[in-house]
Amino acid sequence: MVTQFLDAVDSFVWGVPLLVLIMGTGLLLTIRLKGMQFVKLGRALKYMVRNEDGASGEVTSFGALCTALSATIGTGNIVGVATAVIVGGPGALFWMFIAACVGLATKFTEGVLAVIYRQVNPEGGYLGGPFYYIEKGIKERYGWNARWLGKLFALFGCIAGAFGIGTITQINGIASAAETFFHTNTLFTIGADKEITAVTIAVAIIVTFFAALVIIGGIKRIATVTTVIVPFMAIAYVLVSLIIIFTNLDEIPSAIADIVTMAFGAKAVAGGAFGAFYLAITKGVARGVFSNEAGLGSAPIAAAAAQTNEPVRQGLVSMTGTFIDTICVCMMTGLVIMVSGAYDYALEVGHEGAQVTIDAFSMGLLGDTAGAFVVMCALAFFAFTTILGWDYYAERCCEYLFNGSKTAVQVYRWLYIFAVFIGPFLTLSQVWTVADIFNALMAAPNLIGLVLLNGVAARAVKDYFDRLETGEYKDGYPKLPLGCHKR
Repeated sequence: MVTQFLDAVDSFVWGVPLLVLIMGTGLLLTIRLKGMQFVKLGRALKYMVRNEDGASGEVTSFGALCTALSATIGTGNIVGVATAVIVGGPGALFWMFIAACVGLATKFTEGVLAVIYRQVNPEGGYLGGPFYYIEKGIKERYGWNARWLGKLFALFGCIAGAFGIGTITQINGIASAAETFFHTNTLFTIGADKEITAVTIAVAIIVTFFAALVIIGGIKRIATVTTVIVPFMAIAYVLVSLIIIFTNLDEIPSAIADIVTMAFGAKAVAGGAFGAFYLAITKGVARGVFSNEAGLGSAPIAAAAAQTNEPVRQGLVSMTGTFIDTICVCMMTGLVIMVSGAYDYALEVGHEGAQVTIDAFSMGLLGDTAGAFVVMCALAFFAFTTILGWDYYAERCCEYLFNGSKTAVQVYRWLYIFAVFIGPFLTLSQVWTVADIFNALMAAPNLIGLVLLNGVAARAVKDYFDRLETGEYKDGYPKLPLGCHKR
């Protein structure tokens, strides 16, 4: 009964209106910004590893990016991609890629607005994100009181962090991969089909303990940890994926053909071509947003803490997160699943989630033990850093929601840590459905804000590149004070 209710809600919130809003916002911003995410990608990648001198903020731009990446590169890249391919068919990868391409413009705009409208609290910390640019930006530009919309975003962000994308999905993925690798016996079951092993309990205790150690240290400790773990693990995962892809090059043409043709409903078996097309696009976009969070409104919370005096520069850095997360890491996972034969095998034996990716790495090159080990390690590091990044996001949402109450934030922090602990004991299908629902609820108010404030971002872009051309601004050496773009 609960599963049926959640599925019904999920189908409603991820219906045509939200898909149109997500893709439409990305297309609008792509057009308004003249395809800047493509023509300025090289500059963005350069800025990613080059911090500003003398800039204001709490952490470096690279630290803010790694905090954002820590929250995006997680189970969505491994479990989410596999789920999208199995449920929505290989065509879901095509729509995931398209959503990422337009999502680059969305993520850029989020970063720009986050810095323009960020605030400094009495302790000197930098606060920003959708709740501030929704409240202050819409008030400044249109004279409307949109604080209620900012509060709504913050509420959904708190719930999504503690009971969806930030905790339960992440540690559930770690536990699933660890159980597959260690093959321990079932100690007891919860409900009809959730088997609990000694590994499940060990994962719950160990991950919760180390997460609590870092979370209690705040944004600077989170940034310190993620700047070490995220680049190392992402590069290692992509390299192993590339090895498998290059050793199966003869399968690439047929895999790409299946991805493209099935994106539009070809080879449909049940439900007809339109049903297959609709399922491919909904799962592809939903899992893409879950993974890269473009339009979700989470990444600009980290961007607001970056040491920068230039909103556009930080926007460029922010959009590289979507490029790395989806266009690089997610596509690697998807191609490995397709070229290794894991997709067909999963349909035959009924595998889902992390097990599909484990099959892919095992069948592609490494063998059963090595494949399971690689996926377990990748999930452990990716999901752990996601837990850290999302705690920061959710705490900032809580701070805004309760008007800066430190007590509320402390209570929420311990609730978040508790949610990490109980995550491995919940069923996979319900976990992902709940995460999808709150992703959608978060995205809606944020996307409305982006649409209404696209002119602010467009003017900031023109001002920034005009100053670059005239020599008034040199890369990495801003001459104008923060807020110079705000009009």
